[in-house]
Amino acid sequence: MSKNNQKQAVSPVQELGLTLDDLVKRGARQVIQQAIEAELAELLSTCSNITTLHGKRAVVRNGYLPEREVLTAAGQIVVQVPKVRDRTGSGIKFNSNVVPPYVRKSPRVSAALPWLYLKGISTDGEHGGCAEGASGG
Repeated sequence: MSKNNQKQAVSPVQELGLTLDDLVKRGARQVIQQAIEAELAELLSTCSNITTLHGKRAVVRNGYLPEREVLTAAGQIVVQVPKVRDRTGSGIKFNSNVVPPYVRKSPRVSAALPWLYLKGISTDGEHGGCAEGASGG
């Protein structure tokens, strides 16, 4: 066969038009979601013996909190944290250790911000997006 007749194999990634950064963000989101789901599964398994008067499980899944963005070294990652419902009223809640409530930046990014401030790097566009590159965005 001549080289002209051979079709070049196109990877599925190239067909979707994903860049390396997009793949990293997707992978980071999947890993974060899996870690959160594992935390929830652990909580539900520890509370599985708690039942209501009717014999049903007292602590159950109850959907998700609204999606929120968390700034990580890989850039902005959208995460969904599940909710639980405690039918006994004893106040059992699910708070993820991976993405605690009200956290919008990873500790690594938060630690870098004072350094960027001291160096005079801003996000206002004057410096060509230096802070964006430093934060993974």
